[in-house]
Amino acid sequence: MKRIRRDVGHFFREFTTSSPARFAILVFLLLITLWTTLLTLPISSASHSRTSFADALFTAVSTICVTGLSTVDMATHWSPFGNAVIYIGVNIGGLGALTLASMLGLIIAKRLGLRAKLIAAGDTNPLRAHGGAVGESQAVRLGEVGQLLRTVALSTLIIEATTAALLYLPIVSAGYSWLEAAWYAPYYAAMAFTNTGFTPNPGGIAVFGHDYFFLTVIMVAVFLGSIGFPVIYALSRDLLRPRRWSLHVKLTLVTTVILFFAGAVAFLALEYGNPGTYGSMNASDTVFQSFFMSAMTRSGGFAVVDIGELYGSSMVVGSMLMFVGGGSASTAGGIKVTTLAVLALSVWSEAKGRRSVEAFGRRVPSDVQRVAVAVLAWGATIVALATIVIAQITHAPIAEVLFDVISGFATVGLSTGLTETLPDSALYVLATTIFMGRVGTVTLAAAVAATSRSQLYSLPVERPIVG
Repeated sequence: MKRIRRDVGHFFREFTTSSPARFAILVFLLLITLWTTLLTLPISSASHSRTSFADALFTAVSTICVTGLSTVDMATHWSPFGNAVIYIGVNIGGLGALTLASMLGLIIAKRLGLRAKLIAAGDTNPLRAHGGAVGESQAVRLGEVGQLLRTVALSTLIIEATTAALLYLPIVSAGYSWLEAAWYAPYYAAMAFTNTGFTPNPGGIAVFGHDYFFLTVIMVAVFLGSIGFPVIYALSRDLLRPRRWSLHVKLTLVTTVILFFAGAVAFLALEYGNPGTYGSMNASDTVFQSFFMSAMTRSGGFAVVDIGELYGSSMVVGSMLMFVGGGSASTAGGIKVTTLAVLALSVWSEAKGRRSVEAFGRRVPSDVQRVAVAVLAWGATIVALATIVIAQITHAPIAEVLFDVISGFATVGLSTGLTETLPDSALYVLATTIFMGRVGTVTLAAAVAATSRSQLYSLPVERPIVG
């Protein structure tokens, strides 16, 4: 018996460290399977009837992948048991694919060895997952990985608990009972920090549409969840010493702030006269709601106004913001802000005729630039294919299909209203898109290429004409 346990333990240790990307994907698939099973149980629905497989699967994918899109009314369809399953699921999914895989590997292996540390470091700093030297100023040192994983768990607990405490009284002030608020507050806190966007009450967050304090707390929680655990970890150590921040932290924060203000200005300029959204609001409400919309399109998923009433121009802006998403190793989705930053810096350097890409006194290696291009290309390809397939199945307006597909890929959760009307075949396509967007194009590529062989020779150079 001891030998069997030893052999099983050895197998799991080897499996968790040999291919972290494939292990992470397997973990997510198993979680989705388990949550689908739980959500199909009669005890999970408020009517005590079995939820259809398509609705249960889609909700499970949206929960584990912290997306927020739904095909049922989240406030009325699920029972307390079903809501508890969803609440636990978003917190598990919010930890991230490789971080979650690393934690499980640590539990199974009972120790964090060198290879396991490399797995965790690969998630907390995606640059480690690719070839080429990575300066220690850009990386999380291996000796700090255990501390980083503790930071992930503690930051999630502390931020969600603080957010829930701040939301409790505003929820009571909105007319809900003390008992209802005791459930709604931690639910909203989890959905905000994990950037999911599910709402437990009829009417959703629109009920609190004029409560600036409530919406501000939600925005802050969404921001903290979207910047990424490595950034939270760095700020927890050197908040008042920005010179010690790594290049990743600086690029994440600067790009996030720029997109936040640029998005708000765009929504304000495009929607101020729209009677279906901001046209009936006063000036202060319009400005505030523009900032709120900008924050939510980055991955938050909450909406005070009806997304289906946005002008087409605003949907394009929202789609662009959603596609970018948040920070690496965060609860947000998209191609990530650092990917956009690296691409923008590469274009700027090329326009200036510089031979290297530089930022904040550091040089960005060429392999990171290639990864950024690959992530953009794969992300755009996934979105394009899913949009074509769903548009062909439904014959719905292409603008609405594209918006909801990008929202799914970037795990945002905003919808024009199309998702809840999709047939089962289109739901399966969108669920696959959500899964690929959450696991990440880099992780998927690493999983496929895990057994690739190194090329020990190089071919002659010949330059094609580009542009």
